[in-house]
Amino acid sequence: MARDYYEILGVERTIDAPGLKAAYRKLAMIHHPDRNGGSEDSVAQFKEISEAYSVLSDDNKRAAYDRFGHAGVNGGGGGGNPFGQGQQGFSDINDIFSQVFGDAFGDAFGGRQGRGQQGGPRRGSDLRYDLEITLEQAYKGEEVALDIPATLTCDTCEGSGAKPGTKPVTCTTCNGAGRVRQANGFFQVERTCPRCHGQGQMIADPCTTCHGHGQVRKTRTLNLKIPAGVDDGSRIRLSGEGDAGQRGGPRGDLYVFISVTPHDLFERDNLDLLVTVPVPMTVAALGGEIDAPCLVSSACDGKCKASVAVPAGAQTGKTVRIKGKGMPHLNGRNRGDLVVELFVETPTDLTARQRELLEELALSFGEGQNPRNSSFAGKAKRFWADILGNQDADGSKENAA
Repeated sequence: MARDYYEILGVERTIDAPGLKAAYRKLAMIHHPDRNGGSEDSVAQFKEISEAYSVLSDDNKRAAYDRFGHAGVNGGGGGGNPFGQGQQGFSDINDIFSQVFGDAFGDAFGGRQGRGQQGGPRRGSDLRYDLEITLEQAYKGEEVALDIPATLTCDTCEGSGAKPGTKPVTCTTCNGAGRVRQANGFFQVERTCPRCHGQGQMIADPCTTCHGHGQVRKTRTLNLKIPAGVDDGSRIRLSGEGDAGQRGGPRGDLYVFISVTPHDLFERDNLDLLVTVPVPMTVAALGGEIDAPCLVSSACDGKCKASVAVPAGAQTGKTVRIKGKGMPHLNGRNRGDLVVELFVETPTDLTARQRELLEELALSFGEGQNPRNSSFAGKAKRFWADILGNQDADGSKENAA
């Protein structure tokens, strides 16, 4: 199991940005491979603390990590940043080191150690898309169209950045390495080539569509199949649907975060659906049947409802469970239940005859037919007796003998 990032840096979860940076600086100086003879342990430790800092120093990544843990920032391990939203992350741990300590100081320690050729292929950034759906869509599953702003490979130059019919040329300053070295006292400083900006190549005649970048920013439409039973907060990963890679690198991934809007009738409890249904007082007293709404499925022909048997003497708050009418299990065959909560309604706007009949009915009731009222009356009587003490009903104290 991956270690907690806060534990790796030895900080509290409430630490602010300056404190986080200070903790990283201290650990990076201790564990940097160049200070430890390039040992495997130091390389592993330095990568671990750099990974922790790269996540916690980014507000979006940190918020996702605090909520979802490691799954929220890297899908369970390795490869990319699901919250990049088109921004290229650190190319490797030495870039983080350089940002914290300064480019020259970081390069002096980092050099080329662990760094691939600067101008080589680079994986595209991962993207995040927040999708809001209805409970009905989550219940049935549905295919929806997403408009995704993304960085795409330029079709005109096929990503080379050069005008069709021409090719990029090798940078004469770095000889295609993308990095240049310079002696600086005790250190030998290696930094990004200022001419080609680390590409290793120069575009003599740039593409008129992408202006030499090899990529263009466009909005494209993707069709996403929402699986039946998906829950609020679920995440769907679309491999290879993120930003285009650079210099022939693979595409990033697209992470779709699902949020389900509140429903007017139903509440979801795991796989169960909860609904409150009003019941006429007469039906609650005598027993009978009422109709409860269900979410529409293919078996309902667009008019889905369930018959609920109301037992005689039902009280407000009583629940009746209907098997198999709840949410479908994600990627499974089972379904939850529909839980119907009864709400007994008192009639209003009575006619004179109705009032007369109810008064006759009230006179015929004995205490045994109102068990809750009888129990409550007994408890209330004892309560008042404890409060009043020796006081009589009109508030005057009894005379002592």
